[in-house]
Amino acid sequence: MTQVHKAVEHRTNPKTKDPDPLARVRVAAQELHGALSDAAAKRGEAMKSDLQAIPAKAKAVAASLKESLGVQGEATKKHLEEAAKYLETTEKHVAHSLKATGHAFDTSVRQAVADARAAAQKISEAVAAKRTVESTKTHA
Repeated sequence: MTQVHKAVEHRTNPKTKDPDPLARVRVAAQELHGALSDAAAKRGEAMKSDLQAIPAKAKAVAASLKESLGVQGEATKKHLEEAAKYLETTEKHVAHSLKATGHAFDTSVRQAVADARAAAQKISEAVAAKRTVESTKTHA
């Protein structure tokens, strides 16, 4: 079981009681943003140490997101594709920050936090779009 799946295995689809992949991805993206924000609040080597784990986490969230893309409707897919782009840039900004110093380091970290937040927001929008489609189907 991947780290992402362990973190959100308690999330299930209330109708089928099966794990909801999109809910798992959303929680994982929120946790990624939280971990990145926590790392950004630190200073010096403590920050760099925490940042080293972020690219792997971003990659894991992106992989889970891409796995769930195939079974989603068009509106949901659009949000998820945008989220995937934000996750990729999060990973790039963190990788850049680990090599940078001074102002370039600070800028990369801020951009990574903003991208992680945007990814989590887009995934939340995808969840909302999916729920809207599902509620429309059940009420039709």
